Amino acid sequence: MPFRWRVKLLQLLFITAGLVICYRLVDLQVLNRNFLQNEGDKRSVRHEAIPAHRGVVFDRNGKILAVSAPVMTIWADPQELIKVPERWDELAFTLKVDKSWLAGRVKKSVEKEFIYLKRQMTPERGEKVKALKVPGVHILDEQRRYYPMGEVTAHLVGITGIDDKGQEGLELGYDHWLTGTEGTRRLLKDRRGRLAKEAELVESAQPGKELMLSIDSRLQYMAYRELKSAVEKAKATAGSLIMMDVQTGEVLAMVNQPSYNPNNRTGLQPYRMRNRVMTDLVEPGSTLKPFTVAAAMETGRYNRYTQVKTGVGYLRVGRNAVRDVIGYGTIDVETVLKKSSNIGVTKMALDIGVDKVVDMLRRVGFGQSPGTGFPGERAGFLPYRDRWSDIEVATLSFGYGLTVTPLQLAQAYSVLGSGGLLRPASLIKRDVAPDGVRVMDEDVAHDIMEMLGKVVGKGGTGWRGAVKSYNVGGKTGTVKKVGSSGYLEDRYVGLFAGVAPVENPRIATVVIIDDPAGKDYYGGVIAGPVFSKVNGQALRMLGVKPSEDKVLTAERSSHRAGVMKLKQDGT
Repeated sequence: MPFRWRVKLLQLLFITAGLVICYRLVDLQVLNRNFLQNEGDKRSVRHEAIPAHRGVVFDRNGKILAVSAPVMTIWADPQELIKVPERWDELAFTLKVDKSWLAGRVKKSVEKEFIYLKRQMTPERGEKVKALKVPGVHILDEQRRYYPMGEVTAHLVGITGIDDKGQEGLELGYDHWLTGTEGTRRLLKDRRGRLAKEAELVESAQPGKELMLSIDSRLQYMAYRELKSAVEKAKATAGSLIMMDVQTGEVLAMVNQPSYNPNNRTGLQPYRMRNRVMTDLVEPGSTLKPFTVAAAMETGRYNRYTQVKTGVGYLRVGRNAVRDVIGYGTIDVETVLKKSSNIGVTKMALDIGVDKVVDMLRRVGFGQSPGTGFPGERAGFLPYRDRWSDIEVATLSFGYGLTVTPLQLAQAYSVLGSGGLLRPASLIKRDVAPDGVRVMDEDVAHDIMEMLGKVVGKGGTGWRGAVKSYNVGGKTGTVKKVGSSGYLEDRYVGLFAGVAPVENPRIATVVIIDDPAGKDYYGGVIAGPVFSKVNGQALRMLGVKPSEDKVLTAERSSHRAGVMKLKQDGT
């Protein structure tokens, strides 16, 4: 009997144990399956990111300015790699690194599970490393940015970092637009991280959007070449050039010196990366005079033929004096601009009042951000005062006491070329030109343009900016650089700003040569020839017809030359 009881007890225990096991199996396989599945996945299933292709940057004609290409990054698990020192020689040779460097890096990082061995290798070299099958060495797919035009577009397009994120220029300003969305794939790996099976694609990568800039790569290259040559010839510290489409407000070319190669950043210096057209401030000097004259003409008290007494070239203003190069006597407003008379514009500004001058400068865009979206663009400085001394009004009238960027100056000259309409500047190609806002009387703008044509003509201060076969208008400017204790007597900035052609304006151009060496520092001397060359070539590239009077003059010259030759031949 006792034995029977014991047997029953054992049977009960076995049945209970069986029921517990069955319940546990049901619990593991049915009731709590997701938990166990997740725990298993944590040990074998990996989710890897699929890099998204960054958007391509084009010029206005579809030429590629920035594009991403696939590259391979080699990384390693030091805890695995240190176990196979016999493979280090061939790995170092394939990676093209020193063996001692590789050994030192592995030994120093032995407590880590991840180190980079080589970043952004070409796919061909990456496949060679992959083929070695060295334990602990893995491949990571990435993207690398390439810039076909190199230093020519570096300041405008900008650069990306090694993580393919924008760091400078429009790459930074439009990073949200150019950056795509990474995809995801699920992989099955063993406990050592080796790929066992690629399970499935979880989410496809979405590429970034394309960006089409307003610049014309032909004009960009030509402008860069001419500016670089001028800066080197003048032994200047720096230089800037911007060319805008008067009819649309688009920037057609924007270049700076010194520049840098975004494809090779070895020894890259920060000062070379600055887009001076957008960020550097300069006093505009005499290039501002057309707007002082425009403000005076809008009052109705002046026109291009109004006489202004400039005397012997010396005007006392309070305790200070305003001077001209020589005494011009009594001259008309047109000659005030043609000869760049400081006394002439000073008298006009004092006569109409500083408020009208400041209002005109504000209307054409000075003292306000251009709103292009370029990182770090400056608004310049346009002074507002309750009280102005006469000398402050005088210096403002000929371009001192305020600061502008080259872009702002080009935009202001575009207002003259467009007949008084201000169109917002754009670095992105526009499908439809904006109507613009009228900020200047149309007749006044046309008169100023014709007068600027005289400045570039015979006897004008800007004659070096003349363009063969085209009527152009422009204004020179020369300003002293500012030091820690005021204006420097031996350092200058030379400027030339203008519009072409006069009768049907198409482009507005500003050239700045900063701190040239030697005695030829005047804007008309060092910046004028650059203006002439770039506008001559640009107008021909854009298919602008030569000015009719220039064609007639050329035909007459050709006819006279033919007649002279016939006379010399005795016929």
